Order: sequence, then structure tokens, then C-alpha cells
Amino acid sequence: MDELRVTDSRTNAAEFSVSELSLALKRTVEDAFGYVRVRGEISGFRGRHTSGHCYFSLKDDRSRIEAVIWKGTFPRLKFQPQEGLEVIATGKLTTFPGSSKYQIVIDQLEPAGAGALMALLEERKRRLAAEGLFAEQRKKPLPFLPRVIGVVTSPTGAVIRDIIHRITDRYPLHVLVWPVRVQGETTGMEVSNAVAGFNRFGDHPSLPRPDVIIVARGGGSLEDLWGFNDEAVVRAVADSKIPVISAVGHETDWTLIDLAADRRAPTPTGAAEMVTPVRADLEAGLAQLSARLKRAISREFDRKQNTLRSTARAMPSPDQLFAIPRRHFDECASRHVRALDVLMHKKRLRLDSIRLSPATLTLRLGESRRSLNQCGSRLPLVYQNMLHNRRTRLDRDAARITPRGLVDRLRSAKDRLDALTGRADRAAGLQIRTYRAKLDHHVRLVNSLSYQAVLERGFAVVRDADNLPLKRAAEISAGQVLNLQFADGSTTAIAGSQAAAPKPAPARKVPPANDKGGQGSLF
Repeated sequence: MDELRVTDSRTNAAEFSVSELSLALKRTVEDAFGYVRVRGEISGFRGRHTSGHCYFSLKDDRSRIEAVIWKGTFPRLKFQPQEGLEVIATGKLTTFPGSSKYQIVIDQLEPAGAGALMALLEERKRRLAAEGLFAEQRKKPLPFLPRVIGVVTSPTGAVIRDIIHRITDRYPLHVLVWPVRVQGETTGMEVSNAVAGFNRFGDHPSLPRPDVIIVARGGGSLEDLWGFNDEAVVRAVADSKIPVISAVGHETDWTLIDLAADRRAPTPTGAAEMVTPVRADLEAGLAQLSARLKRAISREFDRKQNTLRSTARAMPSPDQLFAIPRRHFDECASRHVRALDVLMHKKRLRLDSIRLSPATLTLRLGESRRSLNQCGSRLPLVYQNMLHNRRTRLDRDAARITPRGLVDRLRSAKDRLDALTGRADRAAGLQIRTYRAKLDHHVRLVNSLSYQAVLERGFAVVRDADNLPLKRAAEISAGQVLNLQFADGSTTAIAGSQAAAPKPAPARKVPPANDKGGQGSLF
């Protein structure tokens, strides 16, 4: 019985390992279905995994299927998956052998129907508004008269022709067109790149930076305008340093770019009218302002001229203006002359009061010599006292310091003593030279005023027997012995006889012109 049971368990079916069976199922599923479009509600979405992939499920009221979005595919999606959102996923159906499950690898993801799009739009609007991207404080004013206008739109549509035509009619300006697709999956990326690109322009003459940007498109359905609801477009417009005007759709259409832009235009033509004034109106306004300016200048000139005339009538004549200063000048001039005369008179009196004689000079010379001798006699004593004080201090400090410190201090004291001795010698020499110069000056002055210099010119000093000088002829009697002193020596003489009656001394004759000064005896 045992052998029979073993024989019955054997069959002709092929044996597979688990891995082989899983791989066979994977190939069968992928070959049978390939790419599919699945409609369902996102469930279990928790954001991107740490690896960058996204794992969630798609379900309806009866079934569910696992879904995955690889890291490289996620940035290319039109919008991010969200929990509870009904979507249409396009991807490849495959299996995951590790858990014996089948799943869809999503390549594209889009909302399922207009209702889902509106829900997604409202949710995105609330989230971006919470970040402050639609705040009025962020909006920038439009330039009054731009030089360059940047337009982001399709280069083949009627929108760009309407904008250029309207700008040309109102005020011709330089228009730069950045061509983009205004419908389709790449619209958001191209529009955001265009706005960011205009902001990166420099001041190159051939490619100037726009002063204002117009993002324009014609009307369409929600699906047609969905590219302008892209989050990247909203952020690029909000971050733009250049003012942006949104002209997407008609008056009844609205997108998120309308909320982020600095101004919203009902139509592309309306956007062109916002950024360009009417040239004729500007010329008329300029002419009116010019006329007003001319009238204002004329009125101001007349007012200033009337004021000048009134002021001229109120001002006195030049003679009246200069009468008082001229009189003051004349008085000052006369006082100046009198003051000079008085000063000269005072100086002359002071000069006359100075009595300079040999005796005075001799006295001052003697005083200077005595002062010099006193200073010379006191100088050695001062030196001795100073050296004694230094030596006393040195001896006192020697008892308080160490031998090494003593040597240092002795060396320092010796240097200072040598320096002071040199300074004292130089000071004494300078003082002696000063006194000697003064003495020489007084000696020269005495010699110049001494009567010895007069004797050198041929004069003589007459003295009596007592060696007293005789100043008058009446003091001399006949036969009197006279002592005559000349420049080179002395001699005696006997006075001659005089007339019976003394006569007044005859007037002294004026010496000849070649006699130096005609000066007689000083005594």
C-alpha cells in the first residue's frame, strides 16, 4: 500500500521556484497590459519617501491597486498627487515579486474631470495665498513711460499682433517677445522660464532689460488655461523684480497668475493700453504745461521787476549813502596826522632826555664787570655744591642697593653727572661769551665817545698846574703854566699876556667843510 501511494503522487507537471513563477507572472502582466490609463482616488499618500520615490494606492468603491512614482518622474508631473484626489494615472502595469503584488508605475498624472481641477485649483490658491504670494504689499507700480516692453506669449497667435498694433497706435516702443507655448503640459515651465529670463537681462544695447512684462493668451476653457495655474508660474511672477501684467483669457476667465501679477488686464489689448500712454495726449499735456510755465515765468518776472523799481525808489542816492562814510574817513585821516605829530614829538622828547656821557658809560661798564666777576666767582661754588649733593645722594643710595644694582646706578649716575657737567660747562661758556660780548660792546661804545678819539683829529686838552681842565679862556692868566695833552703825548706851555680889559671871547669860526664835524673839546 505504501509503494502504491508513492507511485500515485507523481505527475507530469513542471516544477517552478518561487522566483521563477514571480518572474513569469511579471512578464505575463507586462506583455498583456503594457501602458494603461487608470481612473481612481489617491489613497495612502504620505509625500515623497526618503529615497525620493512616492508610494500610494489608487482605489474605487470596490478595488484598489498599488502605485509608485519614481524619483526621476516626480518633477515632470503637471501637479503633485494629494490624498483623496481623483486622478487619471497613465503608466506601466507590473508586479512586485517581493510581496506578490501587482502595481502601476505612473508616468503621467492628471485630475479626473473639471470638478477635480477646480478642487485642485482652490486648494492650490489657498496654499499659495497662505504664503503671501497674492498680498497687495508685494505688488509693484507700473512705470509711467516704459522704454522696453517684454511680452510672453505665442509668436504665431493673434495676441501678439493685437498687442504690437495697439502699442504702435498709442506710443511706439521697443517690444521684446519671448515665444512660449500657451497650451499644453510644458506651458507652466516655459512661462516661468520666460519671466525669470527677462529678470536676468542686463543693460546690453542689443538686448535691453524690459521695464514691464506682459504675459498674454487668448480665451479658453479651464483645461486650456491650466498651464497658467502652475505653481512654478505663480512663484516666478511673484518673485519678479520687473512689474508683471497678466492678460490671460477674457474678462470672465481667471487663473492664479492673475492673483500673483502686479496688474490684471481684461484682454491682451487692455494690457497694451495699461503700459503705454497716448502720445497725442502727452504732447497736448506738455504743450499746456509749457504755456503755463511761460505765463508763470512772465508773471514772476513782472513781479520781481516791480519790486526792484519800488526798492530803487526807496533807496537813497549814492552821495547820501557815502556822505557819512566819507566824513568819517576824513576825520580819521586828520586824527591820524595829528597822532603822528604827537608821537614824533614824544619820541623826540624822550630821545633828548637820554643823556649819554663817558661817565655814564663807565659806570654801566663797571657794573657789568662786577656782575660778571660775581657770577664767575659763584660758579665754582655752585658746581662744588651740586657735586656735593650728587655725591651725598649717591652715598645714601649705595647703602640701600645690592652690589650689582650699585654698579648699574653708579654707571647711570656717572652718565648723568657727565651729561650735567657738560651742560654746565656749555652753559657757563655761553654765559661768559654773552657777558664778554656785552663788555666788548660797552668798550667800543666808550671808545667811540671818549675824548681820545677827538684828540686824534687834532684837538688838545688844556689843564692847569693841578691837572684840572680849563674850559674858558677867561680862566687862563698871563704867565700861567699850562699842561697841553695831545693824542700822542703831553707838553707844557706858558700863557701869553692878555689885553688890559678882558673882552668877550670872539665867536668861534665855523670849521672848514673837510673838518669832520668841527667838534671841539668835550670838557
